[in-house]
Amino acid sequence: MKLTKAQKVDLKAAIVAGTAAGIVSGFVKLGWENVLPPRTPKRDAVNPPQTLMEQFGIPKKITRGTYTYSEQKMPWASFLMHFGFSTSFAIIYEVLSEYKPFIRKGSGAIFGLAIWVAFHIGIMPMMKTVPSPKDQPTEEHISEALGHIAWMWTNDIVGRELYRRLTK
Repeated sequence: MKLTKAQKVDLKAAIVAGTAAGIVSGFVKLGWENVLPPRTPKRDAVNPPQTLMEQFGIPKKITRGTYTYSEQKMPWASFLMHFGFSTSFAIIYEVLSEYKPFIRKGSGAIFGLAIWVAFHIGIMPMMKTVPSPKDQPTEEHISEALGHIAWMWTNDIVGRELYRRLTK
């Protein structure tokens, strides 16, 4: 897709499409992690979103807060971070890809892998939010890499189709 002077990016439609795609893909990533859990139960007792929030000074009573559904304690603060991250990157992806279509190469898979490398191999280990990549189990790398591909592929498909429908 090349933009010509006659084609203008509808920024509002791109943001709406990215927001919806981020919510849908956030559920896809959560489902993925139920099938291929990235962390051992011990390492997940305090998950990376909780650790990151605590590193920024948010109290444990918030970061480890839960709600109960179907007799299970669910980490609401972690979910806010999860969906915030998912939606933010879906919006960025959708908006950028309308201006720079090459970003869609691989239908989001390459972008998803780049996000995984940037955060799980680079930024979060440097911040000590997660262990060094060499200290993370192979299963974690496999789950996170493939999960980021599925997550961003979902963003690509949902965001692209919603943008098309909103702008036709």
